Amino acid sequence: MRIVGILLAAGRSERFGRDKLVAPLLSSIDDIEAGTPIGVAACRHLAAAVPEVVAVVRSGDRVLAEMLRNPGARIVECARADEGMGASLACGVQTTPDADGWLIALADMPWIKPATIASLVSALEGGADIVAPSYNGERGHPVGFARRHYAALAALTGDEGARAIVAAHKQNLVLVDVGDERILADIDTPKDVS
Repeated sequence: MRIVGILLAAGRSERFGRDKLVAPLLSSIDDIEAGTPIGVAACRHLAAAVPEVVAVVRSGDRVLAEMLRNPGARIVECARADEGMGASLACGVQTTPDADGWLIALADMPWIKPATIASLVSALEGGADIVAPSYNGERGHPVGFARRHYAALAALTGDEGARAIVAAHKQNLVLVDVGDERILADIDTPKDVS
């Protein structure tokens, strides 16, 4: 099966005060050394578990695009990024309409273990319709979708991402229990960086 990782990296970093995805991590995590840009760390972890990664960036963001290309991501510039996360997600999914599924990851969540991501890919390959990780009963990221959700994903707009799709199909949501609390940790402000 062809499962594609979509790395959403087209946000505006308003609460961070500058482009958080190029800001360096202050400490090492797993195989990622301190000083690695946040977005690059997230991309490397996604690419370690998914053979094909599409990174969605803002139009003209050449610095971040080049950084994410190095770990092997194919770059998609989203002209609609200002509409919000849903529009960026749609841009990424639209580039791979023949995929069997998509794993949607956020570039400001650099700490998620590749093994956690791989468990979600396995669930999609095993027939899960929608899949997400769970830690101590709390749902986290990334979230995976089977091929049948292509039209809904490709039509997204606004800033809610795929939340409405998950809600509409919650009976089909498979939660994979993981021992990775980092599925809940994102970076919004400089104090969140470690």
